Amino acid sequence: MSRTTPLDTLIDLTRDARDQAGQRLAGERGKEQQVAAQLESLTAYRREYADSLADSMSRGIDPATLHNTQRFLASLDEALGRARQALDGQRQRVSQSQQQWQGEQQRLNAYDTLASRRAAEGVVKAARQEQRTTDDMVNSRLQRASALPEGL
Repeated sequence: MSRTTPLDTLIDLTRDARDQAGQRLAGERGKEQQVAAQLESLTAYRREYADSLADSMSRGIDPATLHNTQRFLASLDEALGRARQALDGQRQRVSQSQQQWQGEQQRLNAYDTLASRRAAEGVVKAARQEQRTTDDMVNSRLQRASALPEGL
């Protein structure tokens, strides 16, 4: 039966924290993709609308329609600006989440290294103890052999 040490507990807690940070990072990346897709759709819509306006202007357009279309394009430009800001903000959240995950991973690596060192020290200690035991048995036999009367 294995014994759980405080270091094992710490490693488990850190692994859980790293996994949770990874889940948050994945969620933030998913949101980033959604925001980027929305920006792309809005950009395409604005381009189509502007192309439609250019086509209408080449065929002739009344001033009221031109004014309304230009106002609509201006509102689309504002929406595009907000969408770009939203994407920048989301990218910052992704970056922060990634840094948090990396920090948790580094902490876990440090604890794993410490656990490996402790395990290696335990192996060396056990080998030394086994060598001492073997040496003691050999010395004991030699002493008994030298204590026997000669000729036996």
